[in-house]
Amino acid sequence: MKLIDGKRISNDKRAEIKEKVGKIKQQTGEIPGLATILVGKDPASQVYIKSKIKACEDVGIKSFHHNLDENSPREEIIALIKKLNGNPEVNGILLQLPLPQNRDAEECINAISPLKDIDGLHPFNAGLLNLSKNWNEIIEKNILVSCTPLGVIHLLHKSNIAIEGKTAVVIGRSNLVGKPLSMLLLANNATVIMAHSRTRNLKEICKSADIIVAAIGKPKFVNKDFIKTGAAVIDVGISRTAEGLCGDIDFNAVKNMDIEITPVPGGVGPMTITMLLENTLKAFNNTEKQLFNK
Repeated sequence: MKLIDGKRISNDKRAEIKEKVGKIKQQTGEIPGLATILVGKDPASQVYIKSKIKACEDVGIKSFHHNLDENSPREEIIALIKKLNGNPEVNGILLQLPLPQNRDAEECINAISPLKDIDGLHPFNAGLLNLSKNWNEIIEKNILVSCTPLGVIHLLHKSNIAIEGKTAVVIGRSNLVGKPLSMLLLANNATVIMAHSRTRNLKEICKSADIIVAAIGKPKFVNKDFIKTGAAVIDVGISRTAEGLCGDIDFNAVKNMDIEITPVPGGVGPMTITMLLENTLKAFNNTEKQLFNK
């Protein structure tokens, strides 16, 4: 088994982002800015937000955090988003999900300006991704894509794991991970199978894959019976169990296999936050281009 070192790849990317932010400040006097919104006091969400704020500080991105009460009505959340849409110091807006009390976040997400939608969840950005012809077009157009899928592709590229012509199985069909990741893999010329909890013969389907991405949210769901020798296995899941943190892959069951795999923690997680910084930088550049072209 060979580990895909998400921490190292993430740190390399953050150093690159820090250098770019420094050049922007030196050349223009401006600093990219990220606004985070946390509704309520969910402990896990608080940890995520703190990590994102710290990451911004580390690379020189301005951070604007807003904490709303758990019972804040949707209208109040949307009013804050609209205010941030109009703030020129804010280039990216992140609404921490899920919202408390199982509230539907769709209306709030749609209120975020597509130019500042660094989670890539706005229908406009999701549409741009789905209409993209290839990976080069996604890069050239600075399309804002969901951070975790973008991080997965970056891990594969930097680990020299071939995507073109390979069979990739994505287990999970969420708007945040499964669907956009499938489109990114297609853009990199993979043959993609999107599987999910109701897929029949899932083990057999996964066994044919050169690349497996597990994003189903079930701890240790994928074992050695799902994976063929030589496959690259990306574990997006993270769950807290009595034994500690674990992913959707049964790591101990596959550790003696001849595969490449991301650990949990230390694999996809660091890349998600790093791609949040990358998207903030993209959003800053997109805004600058728009202003220039007016």
